[in-house]
Amino acid sequence: MNKNRGYVGLAREPVENQKPGGELRGNTLRVYLYALKQGSVGVREVQRSLGLSNASLAQYHINKLSEMGLLREEGGEYRVVGEVKVDVLKDFTRLGKILVPRFVFYGMLFTVFTAYLGLVTVESYASEPIVGWFAALLGVASAIFWYEAIRAWRTVP
Repeated sequence: MNKNRGYVGLAREPVENQKPGGELRGNTLRVYLYALKQGSVGVREVQRSLGLSNASLAQYHINKLSEMGLLREEGGEYRVVGEVKVDVLKDFTRLGKILVPRFVFYGMLFTVFTAYLGLVTVESYASEPIVGWFAALLGVASAIFWYEAIRAWRTVP
């Protein structure tokens, strides 16, 4: 029996008393992200989907996540029961099985405002140039939010 099981690092504190975010990196983070996207996963499925060398390596990472309280076994499959926002996931919101960058919502909001301002006040651009400048500013802000959303989407492992 492994007497270190259930403890993290040199502090020898139970896993429940520590934040699991520090332990989520490398393949363990990849397994966690895959489980978040799929909902429930099996050992062989994780091994094949993530290209791990063998099933015991997948089982090791799944057990690690289970000890952290992030996965729970249900009938041979593992289901996500806890969420943790690690560095990579801090800028994301989970909608069902999809991880969406928060910037998408800001980009949509600013795009709608820009389109509305452009369509409703198009006649007043000549008489009130500030309206045109404001529409241009909203357009630039919208483009920046969309750029950041795409960049964040590409950083998810």
